[in-house]
Amino acid sequence: MATILVVDDERAMREFLTVLLEKQGHHVIAAPDGEQALEIVARQPPDLVISDVRMPKVDGIGLLTGIREKHPHLPVIMITAYASSDSTIQAMRLGADDYITKPFRIDEIRLVVEKALAKARTRPHGQASRPAVMEEAQLTGIIGRSPKMIELYKLISRVAGLDSTILITGESGTGKELVARTVHYASPRSDRSFLAINCGAIPEQLLESELFGHVKGSFTGAVSHKAGLFEVANRGTVLLDEIAEMSPGLQVKLLRFLQWRTVRRVGGTEDLEVDVRLIAATNRDLAKAIVDGAFREDLFYRLNVIPIPLPPLRERTEDIPLLANSLLAQCVLHQRRGPTSISPEAMEILMRHRWPGNVRELENVIERAVALETSDQLTAMSLPVEIREAPDQGERLGRASIPFPKEGIDLDVTVATIEKGLMRQALERSGWVQKRAADLLKISFRSFRHKAKKYGITKAGRDA
Repeated sequence: MATILVVDDERAMREFLTVLLEKQGHHVIAAPDGEQALEIVARQPPDLVISDVRMPKVDGIGLLTGIREKHPHLPVIMITAYASSDSTIQAMRLGADDYITKPFRIDEIRLVVEKALAKARTRPHGQASRPAVMEEAQLTGIIGRSPKMIELYKLISRVAGLDSTILITGESGTGKELVARTVHYASPRSDRSFLAINCGAIPEQLLESELFGHVKGSFTGAVSHKAGLFEVANRGTVLLDEIAEMSPGLQVKLLRFLQWRTVRRVGGTEDLEVDVRLIAATNRDLAKAIVDGAFREDLFYRLNVIPIPLPPLRERTEDIPLLANSLLAQCVLHQRRGPTSISPEAMEILMRHRWPGNVRELENVIERAVALETSDQLTAMSLPVEIREAPDQGERLGRASIPFPKEGIDLDVTVATIEKGLMRQALERSGWVQKRAADLLKISFRSFRHKAKKYGITKAGRDA
């Protein structure tokens, strides 16, 4: 989960912390004093440093000072015998993130470590030392190592350094704002503002004022001049979430902004140039909204310069254990109590659920289960009954698609019909690219090609 540098002149303490942290899934590097620790940090900064205060050569205060000079955002936890000692107070003033007092409890160490790592994920990052995109994704809260997520990281890596407008699409709860933040923090604009606004949560007149600003007296309540988000975020990034909810009148003004990169405050006459990278996001089908007359086609093309579609959780089920365990750790950290692991039975149920609310739904389920669980392991009985008793995907598909007549059915013919139908659906969804269709069905390309030939499914005639 993280690379942690443990610094202590006592060998027994280094070994104890190494074993404890490795059991939590972290990679641990150990050093006997601050001098060696500074050399390690200079070669490859870890995600977290845990250091004793009293050590020979370079002590903990000297180590902390050296780290803060070169790596101001690297989290550091100090180990001390007395919380009220002068050295502990000095360490906190120099920017230590937290401290642990001896003798300490194992639960305390876990909580302090997770708290420091969680805090580090939300910190802004300087332009000079931006980590790789996957690390940026983890810092902003995106979790996943499935093939779909790896492709997402690659796409972000290719487009983050550009100034082109991005349109992020995906179902509710898939993490559209997290992706937008990742793009920002992986870009050359990372040392500037990232501002997000939900276009569906603010009335039209107020939304216009929020985006473009207003001059004094332009409307009732405008008692002073106010800069809009585009001005405030100059040289930074603005996320317009739920862009499909924007009114037609405001869509015209946004289109003008995208064309000329100037803003005019409500009630004003002066055009102000701004340099902003715009990211839009929506969970709606904009193509349908265009047909329905609810969204401007010309604005869509201005926004859809670089599309980033996000996969729903049901299409990356292999990420569920990683997500569930991470969410569990966060809940335990916030509540300062709860289970430390998830039982195999509970994890199987989580893997089986379709998650229409995606990661947000999973987060709510884990939080509820942690609140209800009384043992040290999250069990199936702590999960909501509608998730525990839900049929798995195969059973649900069978009930929805296969009526069972009284006289019975021909099983081979029925199975072949269903298989052929699912293959056609996968091909239609993948643009009739067999390799992608095979991936959707979780079978090999060779097997898919054999079945397509067997059922006479061809791209030219759809069916032979």
